[in-house]
Amino acid sequence: MKKTLRILMVCALALGLSLPLSAVSTEIIGAGATFPLPVYTKMFSAYYKEFGIKVNYQGVGSGTGIKQLMQKIIEFGGTDAYMTDKEIAAAPANIVHIPTCLGAVVVTYNLPGNPKLKLSREVLADIFMANITTWDDPAIAKLNPGVKLSKLDILIVHRSDKSGTTKNFTGFLAQIDKEWNDEVGSGKTVEWPAGLGAPKNAGVAGLIQQTPGAIGYVELAYAIESDMPVAMLENKSGNFILPTVKSTSLAILEDIPADTRKYISNTDAPNGYPIAALTWIIIYKEQSYKGRSLEQAKALMDLLWWVTHNGQVHTKAVNYAPLSDDLQEKVEKIL
Repeated sequence: MKKTLRILMVCALALGLSLPLSAVSTEIIGAGATFPLPVYTKMFSAYYKEFGIKVNYQGVGSGTGIKQLMQKIIEFGGTDAYMTDKEIAAAPANIVHIPTCLGAVVVTYNLPGNPKLKLSREVLADIFMANITTWDDPAIAKLNPGVKLSKLDILIVHRSDKSGTTKNFTGFLAQIDKEWNDEVGSGKTVEWPAGLGAPKNAGVAGLIQQTPGAIGYVELAYAIESDMPVAMLENKSGNFILPTVKSTSLAILEDIPADTRKYISNTDAPNGYPIAALTWIIIYKEQSYKGRSLEQAKALMDLLWWVTHNGQVHTKAVNYAPLSDDLQEKVEKIL
């Protein structure tokens, strides 16, 4: 990869094209999903220490990240909801998706003593559909014998902004529950049957922590960082799975297409966590726009190569799963 980029620079010089005097960009600008923000923070800090190049990434939500890339005010976007063919067609130029790691969308709650709970597919959908409204409901009690359940009312907390985390969570509910699919559906935003909204993963986690009886969904790293309980969820095989790096990694069984745009929730893997998700960095395939130089393009390519290769050592430390060998091969072909 690096050899190819060097050849491109030599060709550019041979054609008499002008290149910037600086040897390399000193800052790369990105924005988007909060789902991968903890791992990006760790990766980009390590990248700066190693190469002296600052990566300024703002966690503003997947929807805003896509919008800012479409407006060409950032160099790369971050999203957990891949862009559809229609969205890509509406963009100023072709956009490609670079998967960077896997994460788990977890269900977390605020109860007295924060007991470890199991939630079946049916019960999970009924809670967020507001069909189950108290924590001591018989359906929850049946799944958790011996657990003293609170009589508190259930308060649903969801994202208020356009969110890839929401897309993955509602997409899972739409797959497992007909009522949810027919009445709510899936998307970066939906019309929630009940509850309160909060911005970003951190906002949802914070509101749950402040509200006894609350339940909501966040990326695993946010729950662990805030010492919040996470539910064991029933997967397609009928097993109750705790979200971990290992169970998240096991979620990928089917082949990922060459463009890597695929949701991986509701896995067939017997021990796979059921709401696992890929997260992507999105960029323009043609990097020559708005006066961008070859050096700027090279700096971005070097960063993406590092994130998807050397940078993968930082994933597990913050509870994300690294890319598989197969995904790395697909990334290499895209880059």
